[in-house]
Amino acid sequence: MMDYIKDTWRELRRMNLRQMMVQGLQLGLIVTSALMIWKSLMLVTGSESPVVVVLSGSMEPGFYRGDILFLNMGKKPIRTGEVVVFNLDGREIPIVHRVIKVHERRNGTHIDILTKGDNNYGDDRALYNEGQEWLHQHHIMGRAVGFLPKVGMVTIMMNDYPFLKYALIGVLGILVLTNKEG
Repeated sequence: MMDYIKDTWRELRRMNLRQMMVQGLQLGLIVTSALMIWKSLMLVTGSESPVVVVLSGSMEPGFYRGDILFLNMGKKPIRTGEVVVFNLDGREIPIVHRVIKVHERRNGTHIDILTKGDNNYGDDRALYNEGQEWLHQHHIMGRAVGFLPKVGMVTIMMNDYPFLKYALIGVLGILVLTNKEG
């Protein structure tokens, strides 16, 4: 491992300014491409976050911690039984739970939604903000339309151990910068 680091360092020091600029541009293109893909997914799915990771065991046995969910907002109204991802005002981390009740107003412009984790005893009113009894459409980020089991454990590990995130970013950056193709 130490030899690899030394070789990489030597390789970086051998590069002239033009080579460094080309490699930096390639790194920038990779980052820009990833952002474009993410924004495109947002447009296609109608969801502000088209992919989320299940962070707790509250939806077991349907979804387990580390499962990646694919979201789509769609035009149809939310219905009882659907798994939705919602975000509460003032909180950063979205929650993945099942809709257990939906109340629609007669004019159809407003709906009240109540959720519950499949593995939880009671509904989510205890999770909602103080004085909040229902979710509304603006809380819903999307409904689950597919999943990949356990693939999101990498994300959970990087959040639990931030040094892993920085190490991975550093290694990927060095690999792109020392790439001889192009």
